[in-house]
Amino acid sequence: MNPVRDKTLEMSADSPASRVSNGMKKAYFIGIGGIGMSALAQYFKDQGMTVTGSDRDPSPKVYEVLATKEIEVLVGHNASNVPTDADLVVYSDAVVDGSEGFVERLRARELGIKEESYFAALGEVSKGKKTVAVAGTHGKTTTTGMLAKILSDAGASPTAIVGSIVKDFGSNYLHGDSDLFVVEACEYKDHLLELSPEILVITNLEWDHTDWFPSLEVLQETFRKAISRVPANGAIVTDPANPNIAPLLVNAKAQVIDYTKEPAYELRLPGEFNQMNARAAAAAARVAFSQIENTTIYGSISNFQGTWRRFEYKGKTKNGADVYDDYAHHPTAVRETLRALRAKTDGKIYVAFHPHLYSRTRDLLDEFATAFVDADKVFIAPIYAAREVDDGTISSAILAERIRATGVDATALDSFGAIEKALNEVEQGDTIITMGAGDIYKVADNITKPIILAN
Repeated sequence: MNPVRDKTLEMSADSPASRVSNGMKKAYFIGIGGIGMSALAQYFKDQGMTVTGSDRDPSPKVYEVLATKEIEVLVGHNASNVPTDADLVVYSDAVVDGSEGFVERLRARELGIKEESYFAALGEVSKGKKTVAVAGTHGKTTTTGMLAKILSDAGASPTAIVGSIVKDFGSNYLHGDSDLFVVEACEYKDHLLELSPEILVITNLEWDHTDWFPSLEVLQETFRKAISRVPANGAIVTDPANPNIAPLLVNAKAQVIDYTKEPAYELRLPGEFNQMNARAAAAAARVAFSQIENTTIYGSISNFQGTWRRFEYKGKTKNGADVYDDYAHHPTAVRETLRALRAKTDGKIYVAFHPHLYSRTRDLLDEFATAFVDADKVFIAPIYAAREVDDGTISSAILAERIRATGVDATALDSFGAIEKALNEVEQGDTIITMGAGDIYKVADNITKPIILAN
């Protein structure tokens, strides 16, 4: 069912990295609204290239970031969008045969323009640099953001590509002048293996992306390969006691750094999981930049403001209820986020959850059913299909039923509008959190009043 995962990664003479340095002038991004795509687009723009792109419905947050770089974004996909003089077309994972954006890839082929997937382009760009790749099931984005900030505060001048907007530098991309290249790495479709990191951070490991990895063991094999590729002069920063990671480290050539030995840090961000993210970031920073001082690490971490859609406080509703938004879409992330929220409030917790993918919801149904124990009321949105087709085996109603069986009040609603109506009735003193990897954040935006900052 799944293709062979072994890959041979070679740097060609006309790869993006070499062509950037050899005078490549114009790149076009299909799906530029994606969080990784938009960061790479900014990197290319910083190399002096002309960069444009298109997307069906890019996030307003991403629009704002790209606008600051004067990168034009075309809404909607059309063959005529592709510049005839482009040197390179970069496309996101979602732009496949049958998708709206595929017409632009076909046009690029007609014009004889080189195509690269986002992850292939990222892998080539990072070669020749001191790459620090942050991987794992949970905490990648926060850990990557923290690490980039620590290194930047220490004067290491890293370039960073992060899977969210980091509040501390107002972007998902950080320009740097050194050879340090910090990147958030995704294991889906073995994209992690496109990278050649000198330092590999593995925050933790659980079965996820069940549409690609049929079992935990298959997922572990991808991480085993990634670990084996880290050179002897490199480092693997992880929790070697994690039972899903420990057996993968046996054949590691690089030294293994135990990030759990880092001290506890004072954080603005709640939750034990963020403590672990901070420790992983600190340990990686020490390896990546040996001149770093403890005071810099402590100060940087304690001032880290967080990222978009990671336990993000959005404001209050018209009734005065507090509203948070979080990207959590795996049962463990849901459970730990709600546990952290419960520690912050004595009021009732209302959750609007947007299941992400039919496969994940179906395969991890038992875990999802027990993940909402700290909630008082859960509203389930229709499953976010993304790249999948509904085969009728799973639904939001089924998930709600399973949650109710654990004693938590849960209801499946058929639209965001219905969820917004229900949440607008929540009273002052109680808390709302929208959760999921889809666009449930729009609900949080719609039910909150604008935050007015005092002068």
